[in-house]
Amino acid sequence: MCAICGVFDPQGVTPEQVSLVTTIRDAMAHRGPDDAGDYHDAHVALGVRRLSIIDVAGGHQPIPNEDRTVWVALNGEIYNYRELRQDLETAGHRFTTQSDTEVLVHLYEERGERFLEALRGMFGLAAWDARRQRLILARDRLGIKPLYYTTVGTALWFASELKALLRHPAVSRDLDLTALDQYLCHEYVPAPRSIIRGIQKLPPGHRLTADAQEIRVERYWRLPRPGMLRIGRQEATARFRDLLQESVSLHLQSDVPVGVWLSGGLDSSAILAMASQVSGRILPAFTIGFGEASFDETASARAVATACGAEHVLHRMSVAEVFDVLDDAVAACDEPLGDSSLLPTWCVSRLARSRVTVALSGDGGDELSGGYPTYPAHRLARWYDRVPRFLRRGLIAPLVQRLPVSHANMSVDFLANRFLRGEDQRVVDRHFLWMGAFGAAERAALWAPDVWPDHRNGSSWDVAELNDPAEAAMQLDLLTYLPDDLLYKVDRASMAHGLEVRVPFLDHRVVEFAAQLPAALKLRGFRTKAFLRQALDGLVPPAILRRPKKGFGMPISAWLCGALQPLAAERLSSSHLARHGFWNPDYVGQLWHQHQRRIRNHGKLLWTLLMFELWYDRHLANAPEAVHE
Repeated sequence: MCAICGVFDPQGVTPEQVSLVTTIRDAMAHRGPDDAGDYHDAHVALGVRRLSIIDVAGGHQPIPNEDRTVWVALNGEIYNYRELRQDLETAGHRFTTQSDTEVLVHLYEERGERFLEALRGMFGLAAWDARRQRLILARDRLGIKPLYYTTVGTALWFASELKALLRHPAVSRDLDLTALDQYLCHEYVPAPRSIIRGIQKLPPGHRLTADAQEIRVERYWRLPRPGMLRIGRQEATARFRDLLQESVSLHLQSDVPVGVWLSGGLDSSAILAMASQVSGRILPAFTIGFGEASFDETASARAVATACGAEHVLHRMSVAEVFDVLDDAVAACDEPLGDSSLLPTWCVSRLARSRVTVALSGDGGDELSGGYPTYPAHRLARWYDRVPRFLRRGLIAPLVQRLPVSHANMSVDFLANRFLRGEDQRVVDRHFLWMGAFGAAERAALWAPDVWPDHRNGSSWDVAELNDPAEAAMQLDLLTYLPDDLLYKVDRASMAHGLEVRVPFLDHRVVEFAAQLPAALKLRGFRTKAFLRQALDGLVPPAILRRPKKGFGMPISAWLCGALQPLAAERLSSSHLARHGFWNPDYVGQLWHQHQRRIRNHGKLLWTLLMFELWYDRHLANAPEAVHE
């Protein structure tokens, strides 16, 4: 695991640009505390910070081929590198290290741009072909590892983190207000935009090719269409279990200590059970708990750890600790993130790094197996929309609005109000309303009148038109929520502590198989993860198989009325908001008033705003270049 950066300039790289690459590289030292490397020639300069996992002593980067005409810098891990190396050695390639990065050098020599198709792993990489004067940037299929890029004059600049690119004095610090509007909607900024105008994310499954003629971004992998595999439940569960077990085995490859994140839910329990079985070792399992019962899963996590023979390492997070970690967590984020699970993810990363350098997580299991309650809810919504409008508006909606407001996790009033937000909406719009924060009408009320009209959210999403709305929602989450929220959050929180987190569910062979299964195998009525529960029968405790989805959130709604109230009240006050002038302070005050008096639960909206304000204060408010158009 590393950080990479660099510049390609067909007009020639200057000494000042080479020096600036070093500055950008070292701004990401937290991602790679073990080693630093660089390379430059007439047209390119590359920088790498390295967290040593494979070939600790010999894997210095960037790595060249035999005649030093191809150079590769890698952030990530290639899990099938041993198999690829054997084939390449048979073909006559000579290796000087035991690292997975060197495999990429010779694989590119052998296959050219198509070398990406052979990789199993997580990566953001740069390959420089000096003979062809061509730079290739690429990001793994699911977007586990990040990669940002921008242009300054004739030069293309790239880095693993956006905030590192801001070390360049000529890179814009102007906010992209369309991206900010998307953040309000989703709680994250979807690719390819970033929160900074002119800086883009390379989307998952894409490569960028730059030479003297052009910069070209192309897709090299596409998510399979759902429902293409027509197989029975028994065959599906057996094949999925075999694929996941193989993936876990590959993800355990390491020359440094490995552990597992354990929430107590089905996905992380499956990873721990398989990792314990495959490795034959007593693995440390790291859990974050809460004092609030509806958010706490420590009892389930303890039961799984005991059943797997793992060492359970528990840390119970209090609201007081939020103040200790909030500023550091916000500082680690390139872009604002309204997902409150950033903070427990930060804490479990710190906990795990005290014992190991690599941790396996269960991220991706919900998206692949139909684990979120929104998936069956989409089917219910299709029926609900057929209820006469006068009954929905005149009877059901008023009843829901009279439900007592609760700040408990997944409370009845919260779920009911969320469900009603999506009535009469397209599947995509409904899904974002359920999963995100501000709807279109709420954003229109939030934006200051002189800002809102020119910056409407105009996103389009590459989602297949499917008859089953649950299948469409699963595909949508794999393309947006997973890479731009969950994996972004895990990458920033873990790399801030020099911890590598691996996600066995997101091996592309596992993903391709699960994505092609029909939703009927994943959802049985309103019961989620049907085939996954069957696949894991006998591997995890029966009580875990029966547990409903809980999520890895925090009691933010309650804390905003308690210990977090002074901080939030100050940052969301009219005087504080006036510094940038984006929001209508009267509307923000209305949200605050209703939440404090339990008239409505606006916890998601207020937290999304608060996290933007904290991010803006930390990264842009004092920057002299922070001009917003």
